[in-house]
Amino acid sequence: MNDAPLQAGILVVDDHGIVREGLIALLERPGGFKVLGSAASGEDAVARAAELRPDVIIMDILLPDMSGIEVTKQILERFPLTRVIILSAYSTTEHVYQALRAGAHGYVVKDAVGADLLRAVKSVRDGKQFLSASVTPQPLYGADCYTAPKSPLERLSVRERDVLRQIVEGSSSAAIAENMLLSPKTIDTYRSRLMAKLGVCNRSALIRFAIENELTDS
Repeated sequence: MNDAPLQAGILVVDDHGIVREGLIALLERPGGFKVLGSAASGEDAVARAAELRPDVIIMDILLPDMSGIEVTKQILERFPLTRVIILSAYSTTEHVYQALRAGAHGYVVKDAVGADLLRAVKSVRDGKQFLSASVTPQPLYGADCYTAPKSPLERLSVRERDVLRQIVEGSSSAAIAENMLLSPKTIDTYRSRLMAKLGVCNRSALIRFAIENELTDS
């Protein structure tokens, strides 16, 4: 019986060639991960994501043509099962919050050690969230797992609002998947992204947020 962990195909996005090469070398150490390719700009990242369909994307937050957060939004809108780790020199709550709102599954600060990035890839590959130790998640969610940011509706796509409406109506992932001609796993991914974008930490808080902010009336 083979107990080896599942591999993850990775796309590395950074506008500095030496950084890309270093990240690729780190990730592809013996027993590590498979890097499918790299990109040096946001536009190139979107195109490469469509071409390579990576499991995980390591995304620099600062790119020459657009922010890594905007690139993350565009990629996850098209490929919701992809998992994105933001790599950033910033560890402020606002930067982290923006990344999670965009749907990122991990946030690693650039002054972290290489082992942190490897742990981040393993975590998000397994469906978990990863934040660097210097980043604290508490301010993002509040004491009761609930934060009410401004204009939450603007952060959701039409499809995300549709999923949210059906969640509030009590539909299961399987029922929503059947209605939308998607897989239940994709619906679960949408639900996770909704919770990250809206700053809540469970299904009940997600439903309460939607009702209190009238997000399901659109």
